[in-house]
Amino acid sequence: MPVGDLLPELILLVGAVIIVLFAAFSSHDRQAWAAGLALVALALATGFSVMQWSRAPMLSFSGVWALDGPAIAAKWLMLFSGAVTVSLSPQWMRSDRRHGEYYALILFALLGMIMMASANDSMQLVVGVLLSSTASYPLVAYHRGWAPALEAGMKYFLIGALTNALLVIGVVVLFGLVGDTDYARTAEALVDADPFALTIATACIVLGLSFKLAAFPAHAWMPDVAQGAPAPVVALLSVAPKIGAAVALARFVLLLPVDQAWPAIVALIAAVTMTLGNLAALRQSDVRRLLGWSSVSQSGYALMAVVVIGAHPQALRALLAFLAAYALANLAAFAVITHLRGRTALDDYRGLARAQPIVTAVLIVALLSLVGIPPLVGFFGKFLLFEVTIAAGYGWLAVVAAINTLVSLFYYLRVIAVTMFKAPEGEVHVLGIWSWLAMLASVVVLLVASLGVEWGLGLMASLRFAL
Repeated sequence: MPVGDLLPELILLVGAVIIVLFAAFSSHDRQAWAAGLALVALALATGFSVMQWSRAPMLSFSGVWALDGPAIAAKWLMLFSGAVTVSLSPQWMRSDRRHGEYYALILFALLGMIMMASANDSMQLVVGVLLSSTASYPLVAYHRGWAPALEAGMKYFLIGALTNALLVIGVVVLFGLVGDTDYARTAEALVDADPFALTIATACIVLGLSFKLAAFPAHAWMPDVAQGAPAPVVALLSVAPKIGAAVALARFVLLLPVDQAWPAIVALIAAVTMTLGNLAALRQSDVRRLLGWSSVSQSGYALMAVVVIGAHPQALRALLAFLAAYALANLAAFAVITHLRGRTALDDYRGLARAQPIVTAVLIVALLSLVGIPPLVGFFGKFLLFEVTIAAGYGWLAVVAAINTLVSLFYYLRVIAVTMFKAPEGEVHVLGIWSWLAMLASVVVLLVASLGVEWGLGLMASLRFAL
């Protein structure tokens, strides 16, 4: 059980502790320095996780920690999401007198999300979900003097408390069935498990993870958080928990007997999630809420790959490709919103193309990738989802997803039309150089991923879970 297997995670933990101590003894004008410490921790964690890529897939720490391609790829995406979030934050938070610990909370949240993706034990999954949730609650309500932030924080907390309790109940029932929390031994024992109790356990665990995915029925927090939380926090919480939960759910459902009804149930959740998210987004006049509902719908697409994870050999590749495409596009979109000082009403974007042409270009690229327009990487992510879903016999789900994609095109183009064809109203204020650089970095990575999609898909083709 070498400690080196956990070096990236230990770096995040130590970095968060150092930031808490630094923030406690630093004056107001030095609080932003904590952002530099967080970026150093994220860079070191990324470097050590890159070194883990060449190793053969394995289970570490008595089989509870997975060091395999999917976990490492998810880790890279989450660390990049954290780096963009931290880079967007200093100028956004500069009016907050004591915001140094904000960066520690980001690192703690990321650590929990990474634990979710790497969990090969149901109790470790619970710890990861709880750590991620506990650190995320105060991040959402960080602007505690603003009513929408408090409302978003309360809704996020209450839904999280309920779904986390369901997750724990599911894990307890599962432990009662098999007498173990290790995934390998659980898979062996579930063959002869009581079907009713197994259904209860599976339903509770799926509902628990649906909270982190922002999927139906635990989705209601996402639009409120998108509107009320600090914009950099939304960039993180709309991306990183979704990645960790999707990989964790895909790893978990592979344990279940093939004759169970879970694929049909998850397929139904996927269809309802994408439809509900897109229909709700149609009527939004607030760009941040619109992107919040868009995030809900994108969870439905991700669940398509989870449905067929055991029925098609390329389902895992499709899931990771889609998550990467979604993460890069959504980060770029919220980087634009943050750079524009959180402009939220659709009318605030009138004529943006004339006032801020580069910012508008970044926003358009991000939105077109979210809808899946070629040659952007979002198209290839969705194409792979459709391919594996149809090949595995879920053609009806692919049809539902195709219709939802057409629906989503309307509200994404509505935002683009306002920026391009409406007359500008007043001066456009922006945050500053750091948010500008973070925005450019996010769109550059998005474009590079679009140009190198063939290489990236080839890299993902051989990824497998360590069993």
